[in-house]
Amino acid sequence: MTVEHGMRAWTRRHVMAAASVVALAIAAGGAPALAQDKPFAGTKLTFWGGLIFSEAANKLLVEAVEAWGEANGVETDVVMINQNEMVQKLSAAVESKTLPDAVDLSLELLLVLSRQGVFVPLDDVYEAVGKAQGGWYEAVDKASDTSAVASGRTGLPFGVTGNLLLRRTDLLGAAGFDKAPATWDELVAQSAAVTEAPVSGLGLALSNVGDGNVQVSVMQSFGGRIADDTGKTVTIKSDATRAYLTWLKNAWDKGVFPPGNATWDGAGDNQAYLSGQAAFIANTGSVGLAAKSQDPELYETTGYSPLPAGSVGTISPIMLQMRAIPAASKNQAAAKALLAHLSEPAFTSAYYASAIYGPVLQAEAKLPAFDGSDPIHAGLLDLVKNGSAPGYPDVYNAAFADAFSNFIIPKMAQRVVIDGWDFDKAMDEAQTQAQAIYDKY
Repeated sequence: MTVEHGMRAWTRRHVMAAASVVALAIAAGGAPALAQDKPFAGTKLTFWGGLIFSEAANKLLVEAVEAWGEANGVETDVVMINQNEMVQKLSAAVESKTLPDAVDLSLELLLVLSRQGVFVPLDDVYEAVGKAQGGWYEAVDKASDTSAVASGRTGLPFGVTGNLLLRRTDLLGAAGFDKAPATWDELVAQSAAVTEAPVSGLGLALSNVGDGNVQVSVMQSFGGRIADDTGKTVTIKSDATRAYLTWLKNAWDKGVFPPGNATWDGAGDNQAYLSGQAAFIANTGSVGLAAKSQDPELYETTGYSPLPAGSVGTISPIMLQMRAIPAASKNQAAAKALLAHLSEPAFTSAYYASAIYGPVLQAEAKLPAFDGSDPIHAGLLDLVKNGSAPGYPDVYNAAFADAFSNFIIPKMAQRVVIDGWDFDKAMDEAQTQAQAIYDKY
């Protein structure tokens, strides 16, 4: 991987300087300690980082962890894993008892595994980091509280994601569309107008990956729900879900989806847009950052807007990326120190500039990435402040997170558009599968 121009490698000197600014490393006895004290010298630590669609950000994270390890006398092993594969990787590691010392993961997966006692509480690190940087954003603070399913906060937030609608303004402008689609129906109409080989208008994933779960938000915007207000009884089968499936089938029959979108991996929509094969995608902004360096012309002709509205309203949920420490780790104190270090502005200032995350801490809004000059980061900052709560209008509990991680709604969509099932049969299967998940809780 290569680092974009202007990005500094995280040398031992940079790590020392950062550590001297905010001493948040939590030593074995629970007292703050500077990195130069080297309380963890001679130990080993394995870190699983979440691989994102930004080579520069991935490289920065690896270098930061390795430099921190060198500065502290810790032997580090950094393994970068595609975020869409983290459910499978962590589940297998739990089963085989081969968990790392620290890991990046989604809030949904954190909720599910925290209920099983997989992770240790991080309240001390959470409070120290928040106090040092002006406090956590309210939405982040509320959403990341796992105390209802564990003995405290088991994760440290490090980034807010959420989907923006990206569109090819050049193609759409030529077709007479100067404004972003306000509704999902308008999106299909505009997509159909610009669909002509090799371009497919609507580059939404319908596969069993995180991007496929955009369909949950689409369904909810038509009034569909995973479960009732108690968060216990599944309510997928409904007239509202039928309205969503009607929209989906209509779009599919118009031929606006790219070939293979029901089996895409996590980078499928990214690649479709960057290769000029999709006019619209729903994305956290990683594609925009990639286009900025790889295809400046595409970057200049990309527009950004909120997700469209359904017949009931607009659902635009924030999603949190978290860092956690497995209870099985034999080096928990060092892992806490590392997580605290990765929350310091000396690292996050460079990381946010290359990554696709909105801020989680109040002070981070003042970092250069969020000064308004970049439309992607400006959109993510707005999402942090004004987006829908995770899962809304559903109850965001461990059962919802489990159903989300098992891609119940994308699978239902596949039954309709790929297998040709009627709506009732597809909803019945989804209803049964989801209720089996909810019954576990």
